[in-house]
Amino acid sequence: MNVLILGSGGREHAFAWKIAKSSSCNQLFIAPGNAGTAEVGTNINIDVNDFESIKEFVLTENVELVLVGPEDPLVNGIYNFFNEDKQLKDISLIGPSKEGAQLEGSKQFAKEFMFRHNIPTAKYQAFTKDNLAEGYTFLERLEAPYVLKADGLAAGKGVLILNDLQEAKDELKAMVKDAKFGNASSIVVIEEFLDGIELSVFILTDGNSYKILPSAKDYKRIGEGNTGLNTGGMGAISPVPFADRFYIEKVEREIIKPTVEGLKKDNIEYKGFIFIGLINVKGQPKVIEYNVRMGDPETEVVIPRIKSDLLNLLKGIDDGTFSEKDLNINEQAATTVMLVSRGYPQAYEKSKVISGIEDIKESIVFHAGTKNENEQLRTSGGRVIALTSFGENIEEALTKSFASAEKISFKGKYYRKDIGFDL
Repeated sequence: MNVLILGSGGREHAFAWKIAKSSSCNQLFIAPGNAGTAEVGTNINIDVNDFESIKEFVLTENVELVLVGPEDPLVNGIYNFFNEDKQLKDISLIGPSKEGAQLEGSKQFAKEFMFRHNIPTAKYQAFTKDNLAEGYTFLERLEAPYVLKADGLAAGKGVLILNDLQEAKDELKAMVKDAKFGNASSIVVIEEFLDGIELSVFILTDGNSYKILPSAKDYKRIGEGNTGLNTGGMGAISPVPFADRFYIEKVEREIIKPTVEGLKKDNIEYKGFIFIGLINVKGQPKVIEYNVRMGDPETEVVIPRIKSDLLNLLKGIDDGTFSEKDLNINEQAATTVMLVSRGYPQAYEKSKVISGIEDIKESIVFHAGTKNENEQLRTSGGRVIALTSFGENIEEALTKSFASAEKISFKGKYYRKDIGFDL
């Protein structure tokens, strides 16, 4: 079958790398893709939110399955666009409906969903500029640190964790009244701070049954020891050591099943991945957030651990055979280390020549922000390359990823040398 993957990062390269291995894959297209995806498929210069151009391409190239990588097109309703179009409705699109995508698109929607279906999460209230004074009062009732979340998508920058009450009040005003994050912060969710170790659990669902993918933990801060600014992710490990079979069974019982059942009870159409961001509070898993797609760089450690044919699993979502298919996982540990550009996550350098990839033998190279220019591989994003390695344990896998990181060169290259330090 012909497959189209939407997106351009390390997540999409990992998907493309895996799907290209499937005996069911005829032609593989990635829109817009990057220099890495071009090695396993054909890059197409189409914006992920240009639904009309996507439609034209899909019909022209007889694409039978579309896998959506990033959240924006899902929140913007690409599933509904396909489902409501006579020419597109028989094409399999992997991703939730527009309403299902609100689990990520609106923090308030997600919180209401969790409380409605008794899914463990932090206590919260939502505020706008019209009840700002009530927001101040709510903050006064909480203990520091204070957690403020812009309701909508804010490119990963809409969550603030503050220790000072007055600063929290000032930031709340800046968000709802002064549009600090634009329309995304017209509503702000304030919630109690949960102290514990974060991890991510992923499922793939056809809306009825589900399969639990390997757990993972990513490292968001730019600096070692989890210091400095938040990024899109500086590395990840899988599996998470404390998330053993018994812990995952608890997560399944208290969070995964109520989530899938809750979507069904609310008549929300959902076919695709659910990323459940958890925090382990004294052995009790609680949901911090939902994402309606796979995470990045977690995808780069989770997908390589799947031994089963991913395309075969995705086909089963639409043809009714998903529940019958097996999901086999590689028992080895996987780690990924992200190489980033100087200045990231703020203004960063671009168009730096990359060398040394041909010397990598013990890691899988996933491109995140790369492009081919005048027959040279160059940087084009803040996060440039993810290096994923396997090992009998996390330490062995990390040793390989760090060794590979030293072999790749570009001006201003930086990576964290302490991924996995807290485990």
